[in-house]
Amino acid sequence: MIASKFSLLLFMQLSRFFASGIEIKSKICGTDHIAYSNLYGQELFYLNGNLVDEVFFCKALQLHHADQCVFEGYGGTDYCGLDLSLADLYVGGGRKLLQGPKKGDDVPDHNGKNKKKYSASTKIEMVAAGIFLICCVCTCPCLCRKKRATDHTVLTRDPNSMDSASSLEMNIHSPLEKIPAIPPRVPPSPSRFSMSPKLSRIGSLHLNMAQVVKATSNFSPALQIGEGGFGTVYKAQLDSGQMVAIKRAKKEHFDNLRTEFSSEVELLAKIDHRNLVKLLGYVDKGNERLIITEYVPNGTLRDHLDGQRGKILDFNQRLEIAIDVAHGLTYLHLYAEKQIIHRDVKSSNILLTESMRAKVADFGFARVGPMDSDETHISTKVKGTVGYLDPEYMKTYQLTTKSDVYSFGILLIEILTGRRPVELKRPVEERVTIRWAFQKYNEGHIVELVDHMMEEVVDAEILVKIFALAFQCAAPIRKDRPEMKSVGEQLWAIRADYLKSSRRG
Repeated sequence: MIASKFSLLLFMQLSRFFASGIEIKSKICGTDHIAYSNLYGQELFYLNGNLVDEVFFCKALQLHHADQCVFEGYGGTDYCGLDLSLADLYVGGGRKLLQGPKKGDDVPDHNGKNKKKYSASTKIEMVAAGIFLICCVCTCPCLCRKKRATDHTVLTRDPNSMDSASSLEMNIHSPLEKIPAIPPRVPPSPSRFSMSPKLSRIGSLHLNMAQVVKATSNFSPALQIGEGGFGTVYKAQLDSGQMVAIKRAKKEHFDNLRTEFSSEVELLAKIDHRNLVKLLGYVDKGNERLIITEYVPNGTLRDHLDGQRGKILDFNQRLEIAIDVAHGLTYLHLYAEKQIIHRDVKSSNILLTESMRAKVADFGFARVGPMDSDETHISTKVKGTVGYLDPEYMKTYQLTTKSDVYSFGILLIEILTGRRPVELKRPVEERVTIRWAFQKYNEGHIVELVDHMMEEVVDAEILVKIFALAFQCAAPIRKDRPEMKSVGEQLWAIRADYLKSSRRG
């Protein structure tokens, strides 16, 4: 009865549609679907099916207007700062500026407002829309009754499915899309018109859980290539032949790892640098959380320092690896869309390519830096790896980019000596590597610090410079540490000196 009364009232309002004005406009420009509606003076703006504000909508119009894709019929186009007369010249090629208003165009009244004149076809469309609404209202009670009847329906599981996860189609959400621009215009930011990180970018993957299970042979232990606090990492080959790395969250720590998972996905989606591992996609549905990244085939830096990959790293390779890591961290600190602090820089998180280029991986502990330029730090509970943790961060809970610089200093000592930051099997005076190294350095026994597995003889002056830089990075007080950009520049200078000394020798 209520639905019938409401339908009658709605039908009575149809006559008002002609005078009040309903305006609906939409157009596809490039990869964006732009839509605008005006109902009883209430303006709504849509971009790719998402409701946005007018400022955001205007930015989209301005971008596409520059590409000569004109969204005609939106009455507020003038307020977006667009010159439609130029657009008309592009499209029609005539001098439309000299022409008067066309029949059916908006005609300003004495108050300066536009009165809309509608064609017969437009009015028919309005009536059809009203009748459609009436039908929807009439059928709602029927649909509600059907829903109540199915409230207690039990879903049965397919007995042939491997598990509840693999029987579902789980889409891998990919990072923000990078839209190639038409030269010579500057390409827009990857996140400029994206409503969420679910859009794909060049090189991203769109897989479902069945494909992931197939690629990892149902997460076979034989394909396991790493293990960490977040979970297990598997090597996987897709049907296309592409090799990827798939990190699978540990189910026993599922709830506790949500922050780490979200952090790694959100931050990796925003970065693109040759010394940082690239995110290709992720799964976050049901009882599965997976991160899919590029596969870096040559193992970790720690593997190479332990001699597990055959050939021992020479001094030049170690220098170049250190420079690569410094470049990656400099990008995170200075050039990423938002400042990023990695918080877990260590040898097992440095992956090496076949050409021995280094890539920083594992952003599970990463945090966005201070958002306000007046802020010097962010306050957060301590996370990281023992031996690499900034002592001032542990004491004050204040995280800055200098915490990454400290970890890099410890890593640089590890690269040069081959020793882990803490080695409990050694004599007491040698268990904490930085203390042992600093004592040897002060005693002038600099040559004794170099990894004994590296047979190469390095000029003592070069060693003094690079160890001095490492100790400066690992200074106990953060204000005594250099910025990461300066560290990279100093390493470049040391490498140049090393190459000169090698040629002389």
